[in-house]
Amino acid sequence: MDGGDRWAGGGGTDTTVQDLSARLWYERELLDLLTFKLEEEQLVLTAGRTRWLSHATREVEQVLERLRAAGLERAAAAATVAHAWELPDDASLRDLADGAPDAAWAEILTAHLAAMTDQTATIRALRDANSQFLRAAARSTQETLATTEPPATTYDAQGRPAAAGDAHLFDRSL
Repeated sequence: MDGGDRWAGGGGTDTTVQDLSARLWYERELLDLLTFKLEEEQLVLTAGRTRWLSHATREVEQVLERLRAAGLERAAAAATVAHAWELPDDASLRDLADGAPDAAWAEILTAHLAAMTDQTATIRALRDANSQFLRAAARSTQETLATTEPPATTYDAQGRPAAAGDAHLFDRSL
């Protein structure tokens, strides 16, 4: 089947737009997984179990990498649909929904856009909260380290650390 046959009838049930929709579903699943991983990271932070923080952060990064790849694949599929619908190749998901030749595909693409927008807002809020927890943990660690360091000591005439209270400063410039 050539490209012209695939798009007969305005592309309402075309396999290429179905492929785009499938890629959008996959991306939404990854966004859900990212939300879960960020919530997991937040639980580790709030529980003070920083031992597991590197694992949680690594898992977030792995999902982000998968999302980047899925986003590239989705962009390629969207460009193919945009071209077939005689829209600019760089048409956004909103542009595709607005330019869909079939009301059903317009509705489906609009639903994907709304869901992904909501998921992104949730992810942004989790990311910001986790950043605040990390900053607070870093501050707490710095304060703890500052209180556990032994006081600075001076040395006596033999080069041994002087006992507290035995240190004297002399101005020999006189």
